[in-house]
Amino acid sequence: MYIKNSHENKTEEHQKYQERLEAPDEELIEEYSEDTLSHWEAPEFEIRPQNKKRLLYAALILLAIIGYASFTNSPIMAIAFVLIGIVAYMNMQKAPRVLNFRIIPEGVLAGKELYAFENIKSFWIFYDPEYKKIISLNIKSYLTPFIHIPIHNEDPVEIRRVLLKYIPEIKQENNLAEILERFLGI
Repeated sequence: MYIKNSHENKTEEHQKYQERLEAPDEELIEEYSEDTLSHWEAPEFEIRPQNKKRLLYAALILLAIIGYASFTNSPIMAIAFVLIGIVAYMNMQKAPRVLNFRIIPEGVLAGKELYAFENIKSFWIFYDPEYKKIISLNIKSYLTPFIHIPIHNEDPVEIRRVLLKYIPEIKQENNLAEILERFLGI
């Protein structure tokens, strides 16, 4: 008699969820509708008015870094920052997609991506009505330890109440990248 170990069970569960997530959005919404603890739709990021002065500062900083890289004979660094500038410009021109977000007993479903509660260390809700309305999930990952999910116009107290049943709430601080993002308005 062969007994499955817990790793094989988790692998099968993960495979089952991956198959579910490959379905079209309408089927996905219908399939999870009974298990949904909270549901909302939101743009994947907030559109902020572009401040030309801040964009000019960002461009000047980028040009200074590229100039420094050229002066120190570091072509790879120069190419990297040129590409960073191009990608940033392309992202600023992109319109956000509207995604479905759900909290289900297995985890947080963002579009077609499932963040299982077993892989989430904690959460924190950043709620500043003028600037930032997101859930920050601290996940077990070295490359991307924080996942930000917009809550748009949803009630943060209700979302917090649901999440507290599954994962702990631990206060998070803004990191340097977020502070620069807020300063530059990007």
